[in-house]
Amino acid sequence: MSSSGYNVVTGMVIGSMPMGEYDRRIVLLTREMGKISCFAKGARRPGNPLMAATDLFCYGQFRFYAGRSSYTVTEAEIANYFPFFRTHFQEAALGSYFLEVLDFCTRENNDESRLLLLLYRSLQAMETGRFDLKLIRAVFEIRAVREEGEFPGVPENIQLPESVRAALQHIAEAPIRDLYSFTLEEEPLSQLMAMADRLMDRTFHHRFASLDILEVMLQ
Repeated sequence: MSSSGYNVVTGMVIGSMPMGEYDRRIVLLTREMGKISCFAKGARRPGNPLMAATDLFCYGQFRFYAGRSSYTVTEAEIANYFPFFRTHFQEAALGSYFLEVLDFCTRENNDESRLLLLLYRSLQAMETGRFDLKLIRAVFEIRAVREEGEFPGVPENIQLPESVRAALQHIAEAPIRDLYSFTLEEEPLSQLMAMADRLMDRTFHHRFASLDILEVMLQ
């Protein structure tokens, strides 16, 4: 939505880096415009209202204007800062991996609203503490592949336990809001994770840097 040269979008900060002495460059995954990069002037200056609003995982409304070659954020109204991830380091590492995946595969002016919702629900699932982090990772990965149009369906030529087949079917077909509604025992979870790994490799052909840290933490 835009007025008077300004735009307002709803989204989450999936990337944030310092620029100059006091500024930040952030990457937003938004409902309305897909992935966009913005400058936040003075966001690292103590007392600046954009300081907290431009941290990773912040979700809310962002107001910005378009310059000749970049966007500049002027205001933010944050609905959820996800403070949980400041004190839970394994979960923060997994969340950072999710951010890296979506930064890699999303684009400006694409409809990325379903991937934004997948990210939000996956972060919420971690906050509950009810699910194995390995399960959350596998669900996120498989559904992300599905949303990219690359999920081949539940394989018929591979022998799998019924629980794994049911999990794959659920991940592929359930509404995103209902994804995290099951658990698996250790062995079928290992099989689900192996399938998720293969799907990610085949779909993205990319080694995500945050995996190196994440895999050590989740051993």
